[in-house]
Amino acid sequence: MKLFLGFVTALALIPQANVWSAETLSDAEAFNMVKELDNRQRNSGDYTSLVYVKETEKNKEPHVFQAIVYRRDKDDKLIILFTKPKEESGKGYLKIDKNLWMYDPNTGKWERRTERERIAGTNSRREDFDESRMAEEFNIKFESNGTLGPYKTHILKLTVKEGIDVAYPMIKLAVDQKDKNIVRREEFSLSGKLMRTTYYPKWNKRYSESKKGDVWIPEELRIFDELEKGNTTTILIKETDFKNVDNNIFSKAWIESKSK
Repeated sequence: MKLFLGFVTALALIPQANVWSAETLSDAEAFNMVKELDNRQRNSGDYTSLVYVKETEKNKEPHVFQAIVYRRDKDDKLIILFTKPKEESGKGYLKIDKNLWMYDPNTGKWERRTERERIAGTNSRREDFDESRMAEEFNIKFESNGTLGPYKTHILKLTVKEGIDVAYPMIKLAVDQKDKNIVRREEFSLSGKLMRTTYYPKWNKRYSESKKGDVWIPEELRIFDELEKGNTTTILIKETDFKNVDNNIFSKAWIESKSK
């Protein structure tokens, strides 16, 4: 584990400036690449996974959270239900009809949240757990070829489409040319300031009966806070299941019942 952490940290220190000789992509090809990235992570049926989130702040003890994530990609529905630690148990997020709601079991109240919502106070966002919709939400351009550690990558620049609500309006993706998976995602504010950098050290391919094809799952996400240096968030996605879930799950009433 220490060796792996060192590897990820080393990647974080490598600038994406080393351009290597390779055929460039047209913007149409860049769009198709992002569309395929979305499709790889999308399941036509339901999706359930056990998730661990480790939040590490500089000079503080780490906090570890456990949650269950339910997705219904065909209807763009999402639930993040926290089960541990005790003080977070019952807290839930519900995305339905393009709206993100947060339920606090201590007050019994729901509040509407924006896409910038820090999930359970961590540096994770809704998009880290949800279906990928980059091709629908962003304009996409090829920027350059580069290297990131052992990976030869395509660098793609994404800018949000007008009228779309996202956490960050500009993204730069480093896509592994060989495996066609994201290895790094940089997210920027409207002014161009780098806000978060996420590394994807491990992807897992699972066959989905409902999709009749493979679903690619980012088993681990390592998020670096670029404003508060030294603060990191690690998301582990475990025990993914593609079985259908009850229709009643995607509702405020179901989440409220979990805290009773």
